[in-house]
Amino acid sequence: MSKDILRQKLSIQRRQLSASARGQLDAAVQSRLVASTAFRDAETVALYASTRFEAGTEQIFADARRMKKCVVYPRVVGEKLVFVPVTAASDMGAGAFGIREPLGDESILLSDIDLMLLPGLAFSRDGHRLGSGRGFYDRTLAGAERPETLVGLAYDFQLIETLPDEAHDVRLDLLVTDARVLAFASLITPQHSVDCTEGGLKP
Repeated sequence: MSKDILRQKLSIQRRQLSASARGQLDAAVQSRLVASTAFRDAETVALYASTRFEAGTEQIFADARRMKKCVVYPRVVGEKLVFVPVTAASDMGAGAFGIREPLGDESILLSDIDLMLLPGLAFSRDGHRLGSGRGFYDRTLAGAERPETLVGLAYDFQLIETLPDEAHDVRLDLLVTDARVLAFASLITPQHSVDCTEGGLKP
């Protein structure tokens, strides 16, 4: 199945969620992420400003601030993203593509980010991610400098067996959904993943 067809299929499925169902899924996925060792150990966390059809991050932001973590959000600059610290909702404003972006002038290096959350339309069991097609995260993360841990955040129905693999695609380290945590091959062995909710690594 092509990436374009997958995008259409998953976009429709996400849009069919009721507000109540989406709220329950958002609460579950955010709670699972916050309970993970990767999140607890991270000092600097990069979130994304979720759109209506992406797994939410609002509670993660609140918990991160309560835990005294540094939180940064992406801003589009040219063809890439820069990450800017945010301490309150008032630090965010309208940005590119109608997505909220940080208003501050200070940005940090990718290598200073311990954990980065990435949105997506679909995620595979071998650690690949299907984004919206604009490619900002892939271009930003293509260099040698990168965050310590890349984490996909999604609803469990967005997890599929495989995705078309292209050379520029960036692989994830973890995927967190409302139902499970997957640690991917980059952390374990080629072509395998461990489901942390099924007797493997503990989330």
